[in-house]
Amino acid sequence: MFEVLPIPAFRDNYIWLLHNGKQAAVVDPGDALPVMQVLQDLGLMLDAILITHHHDDHVGGVALLLEAWPATVYAPRHASHVFPHILVEEGTQVLLPTLDTQFSVLAIPGHTLEHVAYYGANCLFCGDTLFGAGCGRLFEGTPGQMFSSLQRLATLPPATRVYCGHEYTERNLGFALNLEPENGKIIARQLDTVEKRSKGRPTLPSTIGLELETNPFLRCSNASLQDASGIHDEDPLQVFAAIRKMRNDY
Repeated sequence: MFEVLPIPAFRDNYIWLLHNGKQAAVVDPGDALPVMQVLQDLGLMLDAILITHHHDDHVGGVALLLEAWPATVYAPRHASHVFPHILVEEGTQVLLPTLDTQFSVLAIPGHTLEHVAYYGANCLFCGDTLFGAGCGRLFEGTPGQMFSSLQRLATLPPATRVYCGHEYTERNLGFALNLEPENGKIIARQLDTVEKRSKGRPTLPSTIGLELETNPFLRCSNASLQDASGIHDEDPLQVFAAIRKMRNDY
């Protein structure tokens, strides 16, 4: 139905472009100029903009894009959104007829309180909640909220392609190996990641299945992670909170 392309922005952001050769949608355009360049190079018409949360590196380019294309913007409720948009929340269905697809909106608070993901067509656009081998910082939400959001994403089909907002995978895998230095699946993923980055290639999309195998924040019931966190009461939430704090200082 559509192809998904990464548009690099700033130091490590990805703006995701969905297109069918004629029409296009973008996810989290923090910077308009690289999006405009790709749209012009490929001869695409921008029909829709999907926003996961309010941080400027995810919404900063919306106004300029709307000056050039009459796109429909879908965004969760937040006072800082000055651009016209259709409000989305848990359970909203976003229909993109020009791409012949539909996304379900999932509320996934933690990184921010209003954060949402868009799920459909075997794709998950999850902003700054789930990263390659990691998860987002808790700028507004609680550990409990983020843990619940990640657990929810973990129930999606293993083949679901995961499109994150940043290229953090290599750094996250370094942290994961600090926690589990003998984990062969993490070691293998790190080798693959280093090779991709050495060639300037993105490490994304990931998959839910790969994250379940190698992302410590989805494996908080694992005994080795409980040992690494120093939490031995077998409460996965407490393990999550401990390793999230450790990641902040890594």
